[in-house]
Amino acid sequence: MFTYLKQLWHSEELRKRILVTIGLLLIYRIVAHIAVPGTDPFALSEFLNQRSGGGVVGVFAALTGGAIDNFSIVLLGLSPYINASIIMQLCTVIFPKLEALSKEGQQGQQVINKYTRWLTVPLAFVQSYGFLILLGQGGINLVDLTFPGVLLPMLYVTTGALFLMWLGELITEKGIGNGISLIIFIGIVSGMPTTLSSMFLAGQGKQAAFFLFAIVSLAMLVAVVLFTDAHRLIPITYANQGAGRGVQGNIPIRLNQAGMIPIIFAISLITLPAIIAQFLATATRPVLQGIANFINVNINPNQPSILYIAIYFLLVLGFTYFFVSVTFKPDEVADNIQKRGGFVPGVRPGKQTAELLAKVSSRMNLWGGSFLGLVAIVPLIFTKYSTLSSQDLIISGSGLIIVVGVVMELIRQINAQLLAHDYEKLV
Repeated sequence: MFTYLKQLWHSEELRKRILVTIGLLLIYRIVAHIAVPGTDPFALSEFLNQRSGGGVVGVFAALTGGAIDNFSIVLLGLSPYINASIIMQLCTVIFPKLEALSKEGQQGQQVINKYTRWLTVPLAFVQSYGFLILLGQGGINLVDLTFPGVLLPMLYVTTGALFLMWLGELITEKGIGNGISLIIFIGIVSGMPTTLSSMFLAGQGKQAAFFLFAIVSLAMLVAVVLFTDAHRLIPITYANQGAGRGVQGNIPIRLNQAGMIPIIFAISLITLPAIIAQFLATATRPVLQGIANFINVNINPNQPSILYIAIYFLLVLGFTYFFVSVTFKPDEVADNIQKRGGFVPGVRPGKQTAELLAKVSSRMNLWGGSFLGLVAIVPLIFTKYSTLSSQDLIISGSGLIIVVGVVMELIRQINAQLLAHDYEKLV
């Protein structure tokens, strides 16, 4: 371990990137404790004492590392950017021009990323109003929610969301790892000490269930690590132009091809009905009240029902298939194999190879997506059938997958940088 850390420090480029990443993440944690300007200090104190992290707000609070609890300017976290990314992913399937852009490699992806940033701005502005109203429904007037007084807090919160988006992209460019994923990772990890302290100080009657969940979480951690690295190798033989046998190779198709993206997408959608129910709670029409009551009973993140758990599982599985269908193109892979003079033993090049790749990918998605969904709903089952609430969980299933995925991807990138550094010394 000491030798590994010594290698990291001796690589000047890697050391610089790691220090930049730590510095930018530290800035994020400082900003997460800056309250929205103009907040009533007495109302803010009451808000912090109540810790309004329950219900639908609690789902986002787990990903923002206390930014909601502190009524921070970054209380939206990265949810507007994530929602914009979901919309753009859907648009690349619907609109031919965007689909053509996505096939243009890095240059096309840069254009799509620019569209995603522009789309984040109006989404953040609209979402800021929704969250301010949602947080103000607890009877605590943190800010002026009447028009036009609410526009200034909306502007602060929107700016905070755009700042986080910029910070994440800056980490990706100047630091190490994916900046967006690292910010979500830090938000999840930073909430763990608070959960542990509240459980040991004021968790009478819940310790047994908490320790049981901790054991289950450790078992899931091991399973997620193995699951993240699992893959199936498709053998490829490349024709040898000279005498002798062809060159052997393979294409790895991972069990978890979509990574943590389906979990993040599913969280964004599964919380949408509960947010709508919060606004319909004050409706006067019986039909709207009935819809709100149905959502509160059956699709409530704080009190997950069987229907909620089933929808969450199916969303994760569905987004796994959707994301892989966008990122993995069997026809293009098969075409590239054929152009390089390669073939799968026993399978004709071209269409049959593409069908084989699509079939293997579909089966891997079924098992991989099912595992992702299972890990995501295990904590919900604990909250439904034990004394634990959603605020008592040290980490959710989605958080566990995100943490493991980010850490393993970070290690892979660091090892790649170290390998490049050693190669440069040899050259």
